[in-house]
Amino acid sequence: MPRAKSARSSVPWAIARSVSGSAWLKNRLPRHFRISAHLGRTFIETALLDSLGRDGLQQLVETVEGWEEVDDVMSKGKGAVLVTGHIGNWELAGAYVAARGVPLDAIARGMANPLFDAYVNRARAEMGMTIVHDSDAVKRTPRSLRAGRAVAFVADQGVLGLASTFVPFFGRPAKTPRGAAVFALRFDVPVIFVAALRRPNGRFRIVVERIEARRTGNMDRDVDAIVAAFTEHLEKWVRVVPAQYFWQHRRWRRQPPDTPPELRDPSA
Repeated sequence: MPRAKSARSSVPWAIARSVSGSAWLKNRLPRHFRISAHLGRTFIETALLDSLGRDGLQQLVETVEGWEEVDDVMSKGKGAVLVTGHIGNWELAGAYVAARGVPLDAIARGMANPLFDAYVNRARAEMGMTIVHDSDAVKRTPRSLRAGRAVAFVADQGVLGLASTFVPFFGRPAKTPRGAAVFALRFDVPVIFVAALRRPNGRFRIVVERIEARRTGNMDRDVDAIVAAFTEHLEKWVRVVPAQYFWQHRRWRRQPPDTPPELRDPSA
């Protein structure tokens, strides 16, 4: 299934009931142009990260909301789990946190192009991030959290072989990774949602929100509750800036076998 077709079929269904997105849906051509233009700008910004430097990156940010949550959590020395999704510029979100002086490990999958992967990893390191390949996350994350570091996950794409759970995303069950929630509960550290949303003038709005983690004594249930809460935060912001989500990914491709037909993947 081509990614463009996935975006065409997923976006109208997901945003149809969104107040922010209703007018945006009326004309298909501008809608898909905006999605593609946003993704292209995101890739270009990512490629230019190393030339910006920490000061230049911070100058790209126009407003920051909720940063006191990061300051409060990191001042306790226990570490934190940061989560984001493929919204806005997710690379810039992590880079901004590191540029502000937060000791940050970013869990990342290798890119298909090894040369670009190495280039982006150098840019990430210039901003202060330590990159941890996802295959090393189980071993490295506990060490980082014990050392009082923040560990960042882009946690909205369920892939084969990755421990996941199904939670609602725009009303449909979506396979979503559990790792960030598992680490947060096992090491008793807070979970913080961070996103970098592009403004019309090309600068960014950073939003930071604490995700409440209730502990009932049932680990599986508590993990699923955190994953669902993170996904709710993500959906809320996707409704605000629908063109800034990575709709090219088939978010509902994998679903439980008993999913009703009306809730199945709209891009299938």
